[in-house]
Amino acid sequence: MAELLDNRAKRIALLKEIITGLHQGTPRDQVRRQLVELVRQTDASEIAAMEQQLIADGMPVAEVMAMCDLHSQVVSEILVNRATDPVLPGHPVDTFRRENQALLGAARDLREELGKLLAEDDDKLAGLGALRLRFNALMDVDKHYARKENLLFPVLERHGISGPSKVMWGKDDEVRELLKGVGEMLGAEASVGEWRVASQAVVEPALAAVEEMVRKEEEILLPMSLEALNATEWGEIWAQTPQFGYCLVEPGGEYHPPAPALLQIEGAPPDTRAPFLTPTGALTIEQLKGLFSVLPLDVTFVDAEDRVRYFSENGGRVFARPRTILGRKVQHCHPPSSVGVVEKILADFRAGRQDACSFWINFKGRFVQIRYFSVRGEQGQYLGTLEVTQDLSEARALQGERRLLEYDPPRA
Repeated sequence: MAELLDNRAKRIALLKEIITGLHQGTPRDQVRRQLVELVRQTDASEIAAMEQQLIADGMPVAEVMAMCDLHSQVVSEILVNRATDPVLPGHPVDTFRRENQALLGAARDLREELGKLLAEDDDKLAGLGALRLRFNALMDVDKHYARKENLLFPVLERHGISGPSKVMWGKDDEVRELLKGVGEMLGAEASVGEWRVASQAVVEPALAAVEEMVRKEEEILLPMSLEALNATEWGEIWAQTPQFGYCLVEPGGEYHPPAPALLQIEGAPPDTRAPFLTPTGALTIEQLKGLFSVLPLDVTFVDAEDRVRYFSENGGRVFARPRTILGRKVQHCHPPSSVGVVEKILADFRAGRQDACSFWINFKGRFVQIRYFSVRGEQGQYLGTLEVTQDLSEARALQGERRLLEYDPPRA
C-alpha cells in the first residue's frame, strides 16, 4: 500500500476506483474508510485529475457533474490541503477567496431576510423589497464565475487540466439556473404561503449550490491552480480581470504582477509596414489592425484544429474576449450544455454540409445576431470558422431614410 501511495498515477487510479464505487452504491461510511489513508496523501490536483480521467474513459460530462457533489463532500471530510505559498492582497486567488467569503455572507443574509418574510402574517409582504436587495447582491456571483470560466480555466488547460472547464462550468450554470428561479419568484405576485413552499423548493437549493461551489473552489480549484500556474500566468489573469468586474468586494492593492511578456505570434512579420497582399489590394499590418479595431461588429476566428486564433478588439464588444482564450480549443470556451451544438456546427462546416448559420438573442437589453461562416482556401479545403457577432438594436430601430447629402458635420 505504501508503494501505491507514493505513486501519483496509481493514487489517482485508486481514487477513481473508490469514487466510482461510491456512485455505484458502496456505502458512504465504507468509502470514507477506504479514502482516509489515501486522501491524506492526495492534493487538490489529484481530485481534479480523477474527474478528468473519468471523462477520458468515456463517462459523459453530465454524469460526472451529477456525481461530483457527492464525492466532493465525502473527500472534503478528510482532505488535508497541502500548504501553499501565501498570496498578497490583490492577487487573483486572494480576490477569489475574498469574494467567496462575501458570497457566503450574501447567502446567509438572504436566508435571514427570508426567515423574517416567512414570519409575517400579512400577505402584503412588506419585507419583499429587502429580500430583493439581498438577492441582487448575491447575483454578483456571475462576475466571479465569468472570471473563473474565461480567465482561470483557459490557463489551467495549458497545463493539461481540462476537467474544471468541463465539470465546474456546468455546475456554475446549474447555480445560475437555480438563482434564475429565485429571481422569477421575486418577480411574481406570491403570497406568504407560496413563499413558504418556495423557500424549500426554490431558494434553499440555490443557496446550497452557491455554498457548495465556494467549498469546491476553496478546497480543490484554488489550491490546484496555485500549484499549477506560474507568476507570469497569474499576472496575465490579473491584467484581464477588470473587463469582467469584481463580485461584492474590491481587490487589494499590494499585489504587483510581473511585467507582461510581448505576445509572440508565429509567422508575424517584424515590420508592421510590411504589406498584406490580396487580389483586390494591399494593406500594411498597421492598417489591417486599425481596420479590425473599428469594425462595427466582433469577429473571432477558429482554425481547422478548432483552436481560437484571433479575435477583434474594439470598444463595444458584445461578449468579452480575454486573451487567455488564444490557442484554446473552442469547445472549452462554451459551457457543457452547448458544446454538443458547437461540435455539430464545426463538423457540418468541415464536411461541407453547411457553410453558414445564424442565431439571434436578446442580451442585456440588446438584440444580438451571432453568425458562423465556414472559411475555405482556394482549393476548397476547410481552414476554420469565423464567428461574427453584431448588436443590431440601433439598426432595427431605423425608419425612413437618411441620405449621404444629409451629413451633418460636427461643429468646431
